[in-house]
Amino acid sequence: MFVTPGFAQETPPALDEAHTVEDSGHGGGGFPPFQTETYPSQLLWLAITFGLFYLFLKRVALPRIAGILEVRRDRIAQDLDEAARMKDEADAAVAAYEQELAEARRKAGGIAQEARDSAKAEAEAERRKVEEALDAKLKDAEGRIADIKATALADVGVIAEETAGAIVGELVGGEVDKKALAAAVKAARQ
Repeated sequence: MFVTPGFAQETPPALDEAHTVEDSGHGGGGFPPFQTETYPSQLLWLAITFGLFYLFLKRVALPRIAGILEVRRDRIAQDLDEAARMKDEADAAVAAYEQELAEARRKAGGIAQEARDSAKAEAEAERRKVEEALDAKLKDAEGRIADIKATALADVGVIAEETAGAIVGELVGGEVDKKALAAAVKAARQ
């Protein structure tokens, strides 16, 4: 394999007692926040940072958050008021609709009753006309029947007299008196 000296791995120098991490240019001691000699400066900077953060929150962030919450609260209150108003309007519309529906039903019932009464009156008037026409036809027919009956009865008397005269003439063998025969037929009819 072909390896150039620039890319070859170099082994790190071995550390002995004379060479420590401090000597190799990495600083000295332990972890700075745990060093007791830096506590006072750390506490000072903690107090300054906390104070500045507190002032930032108090003067900038919290008023903005409070403003946002107030706007949201107002918007929610307006939305609730609007919803209540719309509910009242909807309830009023439903009540008006139900009232109009009841009014329409009442009118429909009235119209139907008027139609029934009108149809009943028309049927009654038509029945009366038919009855009057039938009564007139009946009276006319009774008059014709009476005329026919009177004519027939008048003719029956003459026919009866002729028939009785013919029968008596055949039985007796002579002529019969027409006055006596008419009186006998008349007495028999009554």
